[in-house]
Amino acid sequence: MAEKEKNPDLPEDDVLTLPPEGEPPHDEDEQAKEELDEGPELEVHQDKEFIQQVLSAVKENNQDQAVELVEDLHAADIADLLEVMSSPQRVGFIELLGERLDPDVLIEVEGAAQDDLYEHMPNEQIADAVTELETDDAVYVLGELDDEDREEVLRSLAADDRVAIEESLSYPEESAGRLMSRDLVAVPQFWTVGQTIDYLRSENEDIPDDFYDIFVVDPSHKPVGTVPLSRVMRTHRPVTIGEIMDDDPTLVDVTADQEEVAYQFSKYHLISAGVVDQSQRLVGVVTVDDVVEVIGDEAQEDILALAGVSEESGVNENFLEVTKDRFTWLFVNLGTAILASVVIGLFDATIEQMVALAVLMPIVASMGGNAGTQTMTVAVRAIATKDLSSTNALRVVNRELAAAAVNGFALAVFSGLVAWIWFGNAGLGLLFAIAMLVNMVVAGLSGVLVPLGLNKAGADPAIASSVFVTTITDVVGFFAFLGLAALFLL
Repeated sequence: MAEKEKNPDLPEDDVLTLPPEGEPPHDEDEQAKEELDEGPELEVHQDKEFIQQVLSAVKENNQDQAVELVEDLHAADIADLLEVMSSPQRVGFIELLGERLDPDVLIEVEGAAQDDLYEHMPNEQIADAVTELETDDAVYVLGELDDEDREEVLRSLAADDRVAIEESLSYPEESAGRLMSRDLVAVPQFWTVGQTIDYLRSENEDIPDDFYDIFVVDPSHKPVGTVPLSRVMRTHRPVTIGEIMDDDPTLVDVTADQEEVAYQFSKYHLISAGVVDQSQRLVGVVTVDDVVEVIGDEAQEDILALAGVSEESGVNENFLEVTKDRFTWLFVNLGTAILASVVIGLFDATIEQMVALAVLMPIVASMGGNAGTQTMTVAVRAIATKDLSSTNALRVVNRELAAAAVNGFALAVFSGLVAWIWFGNAGLGLLFAIAMLVNMVVAGLSGVLVPLGLNKAGADPAIASSVFVTTITDVVGFFAFLGLAALFLL
């Protein structure tokens, strides 16, 4: 095979050299591979024996054993370990590890385990950990501390770090300003590729360890383009950055909600995006790893909200917090159940004269509730992903109405026949079928109209939709069936 011709525009150290064919990898490569292979591969949540070993070390106050067991674990695995422990076990484990605790654990741990960690970890150690974290991670940690501890940690930081973090904390929670990292690479467009590569190889502490895009800025530090790092590495040194940049970069406003940021990343398939302030100056960057976490958190939040619970109701949360959080929505649901019972009470005389009504009426309400929940779940998710808006609302409503009518008619015919055969009363079967059809249609409409209305009013459809939809289907179902029976059967 002919030897590859070297690029005359690239210096020797810009050429990637590979070992000749058949020659084994360098010793450094072998050593790195061995180090990767040596790392423990286990699911902390599932390895009962490993967890018992750690708990035994905590119980015996054996610091050396505890450190040896977890020193090769990833920070996320240590966080998982903390989350499966009881509170006293966590405190003992935290005290045993002391300053040997990986700083990244601070951003991985959640729930009650996070509360215990932040409470029992000295503020001096938190300050040291914050200096080792990326800006966005440091902002997250400080945002989780109470005011007094936050001020103490901030006072321990270097002036530059403190100013940057305080500015990020001034932005709204769950905004791009809280999510972004200030560690980025920005160069002028008149720089050559060679200058840029030399800059990236320099010992400048402002250059981040990991990055995907290089931002091109004008003299006022406003972004005018971006260049993928891979394109820089493939281009000859004399070429200017302005010649190879993408001059229409996707930018995010610093006050934008993180859900909007995640939507842009998903829609435009971004790896990173610059964050700009009100003056359109580049102030930070949001990367895809942060957005993946946001997408997961937002999806989880919507799922929990549909069931009337919040993120504070997880399996690792404090008992009192879980109880208080769930009681609120259970109390609201009690009120809606009473409302449905009031409707039934209006027809108590009717029910006394025909017991079959009491047997059949829960079916009407239940089927309407199920149909409404199906439509509502699809609508809430579509609103969250911006697939459903005022632009296409009418088309979606018509589609849901048609689907509800077809399903309702089919189920009404079947259930009406069942009621006729069951009780030997054709009139009862007919009214049962009509009530079923009415409630199914109402359920389909309310399942899409309620989330749209709440979203239009500025409320979160995921939180309040289920209460309204369930109430509507219960009330309409009972009223339609019992009302028709009172009019035509008795």
